[in-house]
Amino acid sequence: MKTNHDDLKDTPVTVLDFSKWKKQGRKIGVLTAYDFSTAKLLDAAGVDCLLVGDSLGTVFQGRPTTLRVTLDQMVYHAEIVARAAGRALVVADLPFLSYQTSPADAVAAAGRFLKETECKAVKLEGGVRMLPALEAIAAADIPFMAHIGLTPQSVRRLGGYKVQRDAEAILADARAVAAAGAFSVVLECVPAEIAERVTTEIPIATIGIGAGPHCDGQVLVTPDMLGLFDEFQPSFVRRYADLGAIVSKAAADYLADVRAGRFPSKDESF
Repeated sequence: MKTNHDDLKDTPVTVLDFSKWKKQGRKIGVLTAYDFSTAKLLDAAGVDCLLVGDSLGTVFQGRPTTLRVTLDQMVYHAEIVARAAGRALVVADLPFLSYQTSPADAVAAAGRFLKETECKAVKLEGGVRMLPALEAIAAADIPFMAHIGLTPQSVRRLGGYKVQRDAEAILADARAVAAAGAFSVVLECVPAEIAERVTTEIPIATIGIGAGPHCDGQVLVTPDMLGLFDEFQPSFVRRYADLGAIVSKAAADYLADVRAGRFPSKDESF
């Protein structure tokens, strides 16, 4: 298939592009972002979607789960990332207990991202169980990305971060979120054959993370992908750089120059 690079130019990505790209067979590239500088670099590289994930709870805040991330924190990071993005669609995660309590709470939380930031959509976890919240958000004209399979906010109920293998439950969730109005759905830690079946059977784009090669797109947590976070490394992560080692060496070289009096030089002084 010949690749059409017209959609890699400066025209901002919209939620409608996900459906178009699914029909075209054009894979969708998604990465997480939490700060201005990183978001700017990823946007310039042509990333289709920047996800302001509640994964910031682990890779940014250093916590063992995402459960303590607050709505105010998510809005703060989303505003920064959206300010940096020129082309990429910016999607922000709804954090734990910002939408599970009632459909009204879900709409209010989702609405904050559209009111207070330049985000274009939100993401929330759950399928059939979350239908009232999903339908309320859709009725408020707030575009949303769904998230099924392994849902990290359910880590306590699931007993850890485990591959989800119940094909019929996953398919039911996928059909439910598509019917509720999701423009796409993240499939996390799902066997490849189940993800392929979901991708074939539902009309919206599937974005895989640990879900094999058959999804309509892929997402990775950027610090994982760049080697900036090594507390743990999921087996599905491919490291495209080892920036952690580069940062450590740069810091060590700087300290050596400071302590030896080599920095700053005459040219670096006023």
